Amino acid sequence: MQLLSDRILNMATSATLAMAAKARELRGEGKDIIGLSLGEPDFNTPDFIKDAAIQAVNDNYNSYTPVDGYVELKEAIITKFKRDNNLTYTLPQIVVSTGAKQALANIAGVMLNKGDEVILPCPYWVSYSDIVKLNDGVPVEVATSIDTDFKMTPAQLEAAITPNTKMMWFSSPCNPSGSVYTREELRALADVLAKHPNIYIVSDEIYEHINYGQGHASIAEFDDMYDRTITVNGVSKAFAMTGWRIGFIGAPEKIARACNKLQGQITSGANCIAQRAVITALEAEPSSVKYMIDEFKIRRDLILGLLNDIEGFKSNTPDGAFYVFPDVTHYFGKTLRGKTINNATDFSLYLLEEALVATVTGEAFGNPNCIRISYAASQEQIIEAIKRIKEAVS
Repeated sequence: MQLLSDRILNMATSATLAMAAKARELRGEGKDIIGLSLGEPDFNTPDFIKDAAIQAVNDNYNSYTPVDGYVELKEAIITKFKRDNNLTYTLPQIVVSTGAKQALANIAGVMLNKGDEVILPCPYWVSYSDIVKLNDGVPVEVATSIDTDFKMTPAQLEAAITPNTKMMWFSSPCNPSGSVYTREELRALADVLAKHPNIYIVSDEIYEHINYGQGHASIAEFDDMYDRTITVNGVSKAFAMTGWRIGFIGAPEKIARACNKLQGQITSGANCIAQRAVITALEAEPSSVKYMIDEFKIRRDLILGLLNDIEGFKSNTPDGAFYVFPDVTHYFGKTLRGKTINNATDFSLYLLEEALVATVTGEAFGNPNCIRISYAASQEQIIEAIKRIKEAVS
């Protein structure tokens, strides 16, 4: 009898976490690795949020939390959705989870049956596909390119829809491309979806505040999409709280209650101290973290300027998040320092071994022509990393 399940044997390891682990291993061997693989701000959590956590400890918050989150936190989330996204939710429509990743897993677990298709505009966040497959769904990848700013067109969406289509998942701002769908672009996609009323949408908006001027739009703002959209968000990125592990959804009540039911059998409620701190984070104006966004924009412009000086790197200008996603097909088929580069995975590993810079292959995001480079690192690290890459490919 087989020891491990087919489910786990068929699941891919998270490419971002695998690259981070490889980088840590090489650091342990004494190598000076610059890590540009993880989507993790290098800022500290703001002091006013840390103070709220300390106060929660002193106030003896140490008991199990409600499965779907403290009422006070859910109220803060409702206020945030109304203030930032023009979305009106009620308490039963909100579920707090241990990070947005658990929220996504909950959604897949309560909505997908065997053979249900989920449309994924490529590139997509690394875990979407395997979360779908883990829950017996079928990922349907829709290829985009740098020439369309990595955005799916209405015609592509229409062509991808079949009688088995159950959902569409996407992120805006997008991880890994940094692309941001405008309100007009979302409306054009919604016009297609309006003709298919049984398709539900997961709108992953975890990077909404890391936006460089275009402004954020939520597809659930449209009246005809509201009852069909699950809006996913959290505090990891904008508030530099990756390790605090708090995410949340606003959803149709039936879906939210189902997620609450599933979570009750898996993890129960999220961490009590983190929840109290997040109340304070969400009650603050988004301008409280603008200093981080301003610095990310400086880094974006810096890394794009440096990459543009390297032959073979073709980049768009991302409007949000903190990644660049250059096309590196120029190097495919070439031999660098005795190593043949066949694909983006080869190239990413080559940069790790020869330049001592950790990136992530685009294959993990559904785009085999690109690599993802995070600029959630200091300007000094970015300058040194791109210098090393330039030397390694010269």
